Amino acid sequence: MIEISRKVEQLAPSGIRAFFDLVLGMKDVISLGVGEPDFVTPWHIREKAIFSLEQGYTSYTSNKGMPELRRQIAAFLKTRYGMNYDFDEEILITVGVSEGLDLAMRAILNPGDKVLVPEPVYVSYRPVVELAGGTAVILKTGIENGFKLTPRQIDKACRQAGQGVKALMINYPCNPTGASYTSAELQRIARVAKKNKLFIISDEIYDELTYDFDHVPLASLKGMKDSVLYFNGFSKAYAMTGFRIGWVCGPAKVVAAMTKIHQYTILCAPITGQLAAQEALKSGFKSVQEMKSEYKRRRNYIVRALNEIGLECHMPQGAFYVFPSIKSTGEKSMAFAQNLLKKKKVALVPGVAFGPSCEGYVRISYASAYDSLKEAVSRIDGYLREK
Repeated sequence: MIEISRKVEQLAPSGIRAFFDLVLGMKDVISLGVGEPDFVTPWHIREKAIFSLEQGYTSYTSNKGMPELRRQIAAFLKTRYGMNYDFDEEILITVGVSEGLDLAMRAILNPGDKVLVPEPVYVSYRPVVELAGGTAVILKTGIENGFKLTPRQIDKACRQAGQGVKALMINYPCNPTGASYTSAELQRIARVAKKNKLFIISDEIYDELTYDFDHVPLASLKGMKDSVLYFNGFSKAYAMTGFRIGWVCGPAKVVAAMTKIHQYTILCAPITGQLAAQEALKSGFKSVQEMKSEYKRRRNYIVRALNEIGLECHMPQGAFYVFPSIKSTGEKSMAFAQNLLKKKKVALVPGVAFGPSCEGYVRISYASAYDSLKEAVSRIDGYLREK
């Protein structure tokens, strides 16, 4: 029997998916676990996808993605954030941001190179670093500072890790905590990254779901464009998760290297998704704002309600997640999630899915109907009272 790659053998399965295998087949479960909008993709975007099939758009596209879409993204970023990217040399269309992150790691890392990775962090960050032959250097954040990286922490990690620290991965607004950064905070992170010659991998897929201040892309800061790979896409803000369309903008040399890998592994993103994405950029912003308004209403409710029933919960600034502490219950996060699912039929994600330091927390997605959130809180409260 053939042996599996040692690197893959040692790779832990996704903590999110492993837990939600338990949910399959259960009835009357309120699921607050999967990071997916509960809104259906706006009709005019779906209609564009359907019509494109009727017109016979079923072919491959350029490896980089359709030129029309890349031009639209360049124009959108110029208007929205004042960013200037050459559509042909500095933009690549990927199969979601997830593929883009994998391409980035394989394009820039040599064996033994180190990447600073925050924790809590989305489940794929550490694996894509390790699969590319790199070493993830974990930077732990906590509720005491709103789960945010600090310049001092980054600087200290660079000194302690020694030679070979090549990049910093950052995700804001963050999955799973909802933490984000103001312009002033980003300026300080940018300065310490420059000081330590760090290349920044910036995942900003939740940018349009920022509630309390304006989102500022790291690459838009003065002098930072050549030091940042900027990732975004259509899954979250436009409720287009199944279309699998993301994009990456960055230095032409890095984008060309990523495209080289992309053309041998994926070839191109699906044409139907790319055409739908063009429609989203053309006329989807009103729908984005309507969904954002509802998410903010749900956020305000769930944070208040969780604190009232005794689960400490900070106020996230973006995305559609809260990351409450369950330390007061005395249970480990996996046990808490399993018992809550079994006894009250509420599914959420154990904090340890996002890193070992996240023990004592759980992730709750509020991308669910308002009434479902209220019922879920009632069930969680009932569980806590029965302990």
